[in-house]
Amino acid sequence: MVAQPPMPARTTQRFPWSRYTDRRLLDLRLCDLGLTLEGSAVELFVDALSSELQQKGLTFQPHAWLSNEWFTPDHVPGIAIPFYLAHPRLIELERSQMLEVEGGTRDWCMRILRHEAGHAIDNAFVLNRRTGYRRLFGDYGDPYPESYRPKPYSKQFVVHLDMWYAQAHPAEDFAETFAVWLNPRSHWLQHYEKWPAIKKLYYVDALMTRIGPLKPTVRSRRRTHPLHTLRMTLGEHYAAKRAHYCRDHPRFYDRDLRRLFSDDPQFARNRTAAAFLESIRAEARMMISRWTGESQCTIDRTIADMIDRVAIMKLRLAKPASGAKVDVMMMLAVQTMNFLNDGRHRVVL
Repeated sequence: MVAQPPMPARTTQRFPWSRYTDRRLLDLRLCDLGLTLEGSAVELFVDALSSELQQKGLTFQPHAWLSNEWFTPDHVPGIAIPFYLAHPRLIELERSQMLEVEGGTRDWCMRILRHEAGHAIDNAFVLNRRTGYRRLFGDYGDPYPESYRPKPYSKQFVVHLDMWYAQAHPAEDFAETFAVWLNPRSHWLQHYEKWPAIKKLYYVDALMTRIGPLKPTVRSRRRTHPLHTLRMTLGEHYAAKRAHYCRDHPRFYDRDLRRLFSDDPQFARNRTAAAFLESIRAEARMMISRWTGESQCTIDRTIADMIDRVAIMKLRLAKPASGAKVDVMMMLAVQTMNFLNDGRHRVVL
């Protein structure tokens, strides 16, 4: 996978905390950051979303504001954007705390914005009450599950965000379908031509043509949990975020680790397995996250458990590092996919 360019560093906002150490910054309350969407790097992408909506003939424009995470509130035709995307120093802190930055590249940010715009336009025109919507996507009023069991090869759903997110709930199915339809580079007519999901895309295409010039039914400009009202410290915010997003995989069995490494005396002069795993830790968590869609912090926790266990078992490399690296990557990928396919994807957006 080709690395995506980072968010632009453009910002007209200058703050004393931009020079703070991580430790000092974590003691600061979110409401004291003083950030605004205007003049920030992420504002460029909100403007790009607006242009895409206009190019599709939609007069509707969702309002946007900074909060603690990505979300679109129920009954509100607007989008909350995580605060860290508004300043390069906070993007840096997010990466140090969570090991990755959700929406931290141009492509990733636009994908999430299109998805949230799908929720916003659903709310604005109360689309989920329509018979065609319910027939194709399901009942919007169904309770949100804490987790869901995706079918990775199903062609009943579009594929937009990671984790086959359209399969999580009817509301997410609509938002994902809208996002694919909105994306000017999705080529959905060709890509989904032979998928049953094409019916949903045709429905969205026809529906947007009908409502394009109309004024929304719901015109609220309410902002839920705006940044200036959030009194938790950054440290408290990240502690809660890690508790939610960083899950524990089932632990490796000792026999699995012994297939990768050895405690045979003939390898006593070889590099320790713990040191080797530590040396590939950052690359492994990034690559497995890209391959599987699982969060880097969850994968990093699994690797940390592996490091602790091989140290206790006094295991060492039993083959060249290049071969061992391939074996570790394959084992992590297989275990992660088995874990994800076991029906424990969390609904997070």
